[in-house]
Amino acid sequence: MEEKATQTNTIDLKYLWNLVKSNIWRIIIWTIGLGIIGFAVAAFVIPPKYSSSTQILVNQKKDRNDPNAAYTMQQANIQVINTYKDLITSPVVLKDASSYLANPVKVVKKAKKAVYRRNAAGNRVLVSKATPAVVERDGKSYEISAQKLQGMISVQTQQNSQVFTITAKANTPEKAQAVANAVANSFKKKITSVMDVNNVTIVSTANKGAKSFPNTKLFTAAGLVIGLLISFAIIIIRDAMNTTVRSDEYLTQDLGLTNLGTVTHFRLSNNFKVNGKDDKSKGKRV
Repeated sequence: MEEKATQTNTIDLKYLWNLVKSNIWRIIIWTIGLGIIGFAVAAFVIPPKYSSSTQILVNQKKDRNDPNAAYTMQQANIQVINTYKDLITSPVVLKDASSYLANPVKVVKKAKKAVYRRNAAGNRVLVSKATPAVVERDGKSYEISAQKLQGMISVQTQQNSQVFTITAKANTPEKAQAVANAVANSFKKKITSVMDVNNVTIVSTANKGAKSFPNTKLFTAAGLVIGLLISFAIIIIRDAMNTTVRSDEYLTQDLGLTNLGTVTHFRLSNNFKVNGKDDKSKGKRV
């Protein structure tokens, strides 16, 4: 029984291999075709998404007179990281970031108040006039509401680390960079008034966003695999639905019938004629 099962499996595998060889071009066409479709969909159909990240360190100032408090302070900062994450995605920070993105300006020179002094007579004398702040444009403006910003950013942390990462996703690399930096700066500005935190450092500012979705290589590979599977499925289904007898062994071995003979298929030419009349005329003459 085991030998018979092994023989049957060998015949099935051999038949399957012959089936693949006879349809190899169909398999190649389906595989390459769907691979090209997957590449085209990823490159030209699906709108791309770009992501940019910035890293922030929030740390309380240590008491240098108490060296034993350093470790305790560090552990407290790590435990409060989740609070910082919630604060970043809160309206307090996102509304400020939204306002900045709508009108991105930075202060080049701070404003100065007017300076007066008293003269000998006791009158106020102007020493220097007040000067307004000097600001300049800080990139392209984007109209993004606080609600939309909440869906565009994410915060990642690492275990036992005081550094956390803000990642922004947008449809252009410049927009992703601007959103990440705006949220980080708004968090740095707002946290001092919301919490008793006096040491916030932006470890690394966001750079121009990199494409994060769709992954062209992954889509192409998926298309190749799907094309290969579909081609195999079609070939096997077509072969299973083919009910024609394709060998004498099927009749004799599988069905147990007796082979009485083989009729060879032949094709007659269009010029073929049966000359029955000529034969009869010849017979009468004799």
